[in-house]
Amino acid sequence: MSYASLSVKDLNSLLSRSGSGSSSSPRTPGQTRPVKVIPLQHPDTSDEARPPSIPFDDIFSRWTAKIKRMSLLDWVDTLFPCFRWIRTYRWNEYFKLDLMAGVTVGIMLVPQAMSYAKLAGLPPIYGLYSSFVPIFVYAIFGSSRQLAIGPVALVSLLVSNALGDIADSSEELHIELAILLALLVGILECIMGFLRLGWLIRFISHSVISGFTSASAIVIGLSQVKYFLGYSIARSSKIVPLVESIIAGADKFQWPPFLMGSLILVILQVMKHVGKAKKELQFLRAAAPLTGIVLGTTIAKVFHPPSISLVGEIPQGLPTFSFPGSFDHAKTLLPTSALITGVAILESVGIAKALAAKNRYELDSNSELFGLGVANILGSLFSAYPATGSFSRSAVNNESEAKTGLSGLITGIIIGCSLLFLTPVFKYIPQCALAAIVISAVSGLVDYDEAIFLWRVDKRDFTLWAITSTTTLFFGIEIGVLVGVGFSLAFVIHESANPHIAVLGRLPGTTVYRNVKQYPEAYTYNGIVIVRIDSPIYFANISYIKDRLREYEVAVDKYTTRGPEVERISFVILEMSPVTHIDSSAVEALKELYQEYKAREIQLAISNPNKDVHMTIARSGMVELVGKEWYFVRVHDAVQVCLTYVQSSNSEDKKEPSFLRRFGNNGSSSNNSSYSDIQPGNTLLKEALLSGEK
Repeated sequence: MSYASLSVKDLNSLLSRSGSGSSSSPRTPGQTRPVKVIPLQHPDTSDEARPPSIPFDDIFSRWTAKIKRMSLLDWVDTLFPCFRWIRTYRWNEYFKLDLMAGVTVGIMLVPQAMSYAKLAGLPPIYGLYSSFVPIFVYAIFGSSRQLAIGPVALVSLLVSNALGDIADSSEELHIELAILLALLVGILECIMGFLRLGWLIRFISHSVISGFTSASAIVIGLSQVKYFLGYSIARSSKIVPLVESIIAGADKFQWPPFLMGSLILVILQVMKHVGKAKKELQFLRAAAPLTGIVLGTTIAKVFHPPSISLVGEIPQGLPTFSFPGSFDHAKTLLPTSALITGVAILESVGIAKALAAKNRYELDSNSELFGLGVANILGSLFSAYPATGSFSRSAVNNESEAKTGLSGLITGIIIGCSLLFLTPVFKYIPQCALAAIVISAVSGLVDYDEAIFLWRVDKRDFTLWAITSTTTLFFGIEIGVLVGVGFSLAFVIHESANPHIAVLGRLPGTTVYRNVKQYPEAYTYNGIVIVRIDSPIYFANISYIKDRLREYEVAVDKYTTRGPEVERISFVILEMSPVTHIDSSAVEALKELYQEYKAREIQLAISNPNKDVHMTIARSGMVELVGKEWYFVRVHDAVQVCLTYVQSSNSEDKKEPSFLRRFGNNGSSSNNSSYSDIQPGNTLLKEALLSGEK
């Protein structure tokens, strides 16, 4: 290993000539006050020292090693996560809580499932089918113990929007395509879970999700208004056709469904808010949908108002096994399948991880995604359309103190009992009551509080929220998602290609160097520019970094400076501790920058590169190009050495055309020497020895 070093002889000679610091009288080498410069250890880049090339099959070495270490019990827990809580189940403590939570969510799910099926353009029975088999499957394969899955409003809207252009909701093909969509979603979720690709969704900003969800909630609410008004409106995912259709049919308005729907909606909202506000009355929140259904059914059964449309006959019995008969439209449904999978990752997995953290158990997001996929695949074989985790029902499940997946099994039993025994009663449910349940559920998805928060905190994120919500409202769901994701990725790329770069100054009385804009009291030194790059350096941002470095050569003059007066910049110090990666394009660009500096008699110095960055620079030959003595562990060390040269140059006889030439070409003659402990007169040895600040 070689150490960064300067020639002891040259530096002692330099200090004896320069007077070592602020004192004007010369000093002998023995009288200099030394500064301790920590030597930077350079990597060995010889062929013998390089690690052997990694064969292709070693890419999965860690994965295979983990598999080899797994016991039979580990395999069972991985394939069937339910065994993790079955082995530790405390019947005396957990069963009562799981029973109450399962019953509560089941009472809430029955009316919601039928309402969401209507939103998807399907008969209400398919909402119950989607709440039956997937729940049992998820209880076995799912990792979360509190997540409540089944039909949700946003996925139902996506299903309706995707199938509306292919088949009318009254056709049998509409139902077949919805079931096929569940199969495709399940396959995609399993693939992404198995390949551990859930991280891809991290590139979608939370602002995009909030804006998309808020706009979708408004569209869902307007699409259900027809059951309140008593006349049909256009089927669309855009706000303009919906509003135009509502206005155009105003002459067909009927009071009875409007009054009943409004009454039920008010009751639902009051019960929901009271249940949230008071813990002892939280059961009201879960009972609200059932209360609305019972009230509406009673009024319809007793008074028989002719202008209020009812659900009608619902087939009785459990769903039967059937395999999708045709895959002709599978290619058309793939984009919607991918979108629903993205919603599952963002919402379901997000909720599951939050609930797992709150209840203090570990959850793997990819395993959770695989569990959701299996639930949708097996559910599609029993007439279910896509199911995913529900915000509201999961919150109720957790607030009811559900401890394990047994609560989900109990919810599934309640759905099964409803299919077997209660469907004859369901035919009297008013359509406006189901619409009120949907509107009540999606009203909480309009996240105006998030918009206000973003406006106060980050205008850029607010802009992203506004763009996504606006395009979703006026141009449809698909366009809204594409535009939102596009802008989100554009912001990520912009941040990566235009990284934060700071000019550093020294905090008074310390050896700490910080951003001069953040710390106005920090001062710089004449003739020296210290720049910190706060990102990886690669082909996309190296041009921007080079442009900023040229600007800072001029801009640094406006900050408080110290040190001897000089006419120009002589040193540029790059603080590289935040740089986690540098690629070959960036290294070549830095070489060009160094040559440019050299032509203008400016010396480049590099401080504290990490191991990988240092190795890349060393293998490229840049260490030898710049000179090993210009690589430092600390910014302070680099500043002290540069100050020594600046002071020497300032007091040197003007016969020398360049102070850099006085020490040879880049100091190459001293590359292999030990570092001399030298110090300009005003620098504190104690500070340099004790400070480890960057």
